[in-house]
Amino acid sequence: MTKSGSYNFTPQERMRWGMRALDALIEEIERRGSARVLVVVSPSLRRVSGQPDELAEQLGDKCAGVFDALKPHTPIPCVKTLHEAAMAEQVDLFVTFGGGTPIDTVKIVIAMMTADTSNPMDVANQVNDWALPTVRQIAAPTTLSGAEFSDLAGLTDPETRIKHGVMGRGIGPACVVLDPELTLHTPLDLWTSTGLRAVDHAVETLCSVAPTPYTDALALEALRNLPLALRATHHDPNNKQRRLDAQLAVWMASAGLDRTPYGASHGIGHQLGAVAGMPHGVCSCTMLPAVLEWNHAHTESEQVRIANALGSDTAANGVRGLVTDLGLPARLSEAGVRRDQLTEVAEKSLANRWVRTNPRPIGSADDILEILEAAF
Repeated sequence: MTKSGSYNFTPQERMRWGMRALDALIEEIERRGSARVLVVVSPSLRRVSGQPDELAEQLGDKCAGVFDALKPHTPIPCVKTLHEAAMAEQVDLFVTFGGGTPIDTVKIVIAMMTADTSNPMDVANQVNDWALPTVRQIAAPTTLSGAEFSDLAGLTDPETRIKHGVMGRGIGPACVVLDPELTLHTPLDLWTSTGLRAVDHAVETLCSVAPTPYTDALALEALRNLPLALRATHHDPNNKQRRLDAQLAVWMASAGLDRTPYGASHGIGHQLGAVAGMPHGVCSCTMLPAVLEWNHAHTESEQVRIANALGSDTAANGVRGLVTDLGLPARLSEAGVRRDQLTEVAEKSLANRWVRTNPRPIGSADDILEILEAAF
């Protein structure tokens, strides 16, 4: 009997690379005929790069402002503030500079605008089935998290310290512009750790309970290319060709992002971010090897392919070796997580949708605690 399956393409219209981000963004804005453009940028990037404010200056009256009041893990108050600004300025396009934080914040605001609500929780934890939003975003990413390649965002409630998911067709970027020069401003540990996040995307795509041949092929190619580019940029941070190689590998690694069910590395990592404030990339550095070992009997053939792509004896050791080579934290304790936080993380992870689709079924918080202890 033939095995059935499906794959949903995101409505991403265009990828651009090989030219200065500012020039590509101007062309895209003109092509779309946008009249009210809000530039969204992480505050750290705005301090060191002139491109966001230069874009605002070139746009003139079309620019609705430059917004940089952002915080990691997209907390609800920041989302509300951006939504208020966008509504007041009648924004018809967002141009986003930075990593997952600005890109996800804009995604949630687009979801709110499409659903005609001022409450971010109205669009959380559900499949928002709507026609394509009339307001879109164009992104110039500066990290390797891959947030620009999905219609999924994380939303953190700072009061409950729970991270929620926001999903909706078209909330992700309509166009992505890859400019390695723009990434030269990204701190090296952030660059390499988000690269590990992309490795996590590829690994959990291959180990998915609902794989596809399309995503498997791209994930394997990403795993062959991304570690080479990460090691090269770790030793020579100014190597723009290798930086672009890493960006292109992330494009491939993210083909399964929110289109093939992931596992516990992503699911537990979400709550490590909400509870302990861990960056997503560091979550992957610490959690992915432990999850691979916990899942081994259920994903043995897939892990052989992963190990071969990474040039290692086992998949977990391949990931650990890359983490070590990049000088990143290999254990939760090295990343500042306290043992007394593990129980809360385990309990709050149990409801995560990717914990529920882990290849080895997770039936209790004790199962998650076992994985966390192995990673600690």
